[in-house]
Amino acid sequence: MSTAQETRTYPTLVQDLADRGLLDARWRQVWEAVPRSQFIPPDIWRQLPDRCEPVVGTADWLTLVNSDEPVVTQLDDGAEDGPGTATCSNSMPSMVAQMLGLLGVEDGHRVLEIGTGTGYVAALLSERLGDEQVYSIELDPVLAQQAAEHLAGAGYRPHLRVGDGEQPFPGMGLVDRLVATCGLRHVPHTLIRQVRPGGVIVAPLVREFWSGALVQLHVQDAGTAVGPVCGHAMYMPMRSHRPVPHEIEGKGRPRAAGLDPALILDLGFSLYAGARLPGVRVTGGATADGARVWVSHPDGAAATAASGEEVWQYGPGFLWEEIEQAWREYEALGRPGPDQFGVTVSDRGQQTWLNDQHAVIERLRR
Repeated sequence: MSTAQETRTYPTLVQDLADRGLLDARWRQVWEAVPRSQFIPPDIWRQLPDRCEPVVGTADWLTLVNSDEPVVTQLDDGAEDGPGTATCSNSMPSMVAQMLGLLGVEDGHRVLEIGTGTGYVAALLSERLGDEQVYSIELDPVLAQQAAEHLAGAGYRPHLRVGDGEQPFPGMGLVDRLVATCGLRHVPHTLIRQVRPGGVIVAPLVREFWSGALVQLHVQDAGTAVGPVCGHAMYMPMRSHRPVPHEIEGKGRPRAAGLDPALILDLGFSLYAGARLPGVRVTGGATADGARVWVSHPDGAAATAASGEEVWQYGPGFLWEEIEQAWREYEALGRPGPDQFGVTVSDRGQQTWLNDQHAVIERLRR
């Protein structure tokens, strides 16, 4: 067996996660007992920047499954002849390990998972805490059935339910921990109400301005949850949280190049600008020469910008100037990193703050 093949075995993957400090001794035992391959269907795809590529052959299947990469397990919500958009995946193992570490589970804890997916995370939690302590809900009935089969085949029987993860899990009562394995545009207050005071919620947020950030929220007695941003987290959005296309108005208006769009892709700035400019959506990404982005707003305003090129603006107002204003403010604050931001969720909504939960970032007027 070649060295390249040896590095793609499951024990080597677990060793790598442990070497990176993502698994303590107890979690390492759990991961060693739950091979990822037991929860991956035969038909899978590799996520590329512009498409999903089918994985053909046993060797390539094992190579991907035993690598620290996401494995796409469903396209187009299971519909045939769709555009080939990934709609379910088994997440990158290092991200799963980070999320479970942030969850801070202890013996006797009860955990709710939003988004059963392949069943892998439910299996890891069941191995760590016991079947009776784990609850998991999945909206897609086909995925839910597959997950139940994977779990039963591996010897686990947590509490499973087919349904909307935003709604309460019937008969469950309050849990100690909640983990979402799908991207949330906001943390629904219905999730907060299912966690006891003192409990923890770990979830990836997918907002308009930024593509994904992980938050660790601590539930308070008053029915609020407060906690820090803990870095990037790329997850497919919950189906009800998928973005709605913006309708753009008017002809384009050129202006000279200004702020390099590569700068707005930084997560720290994205968190700040996302709070200052709610509703502004950013798509695009890095290029060989910097970045190319498209920004838009529900009111029909939009702009496109590429590094070193003139900016084109559309619709009402001057959207790119508003982004540049937010950048000047961010620079004046010393360009704070993502770990200086946090989120508060209450029955009144969700707010982003900087350094202190009372220092809420207020929106700019549009």
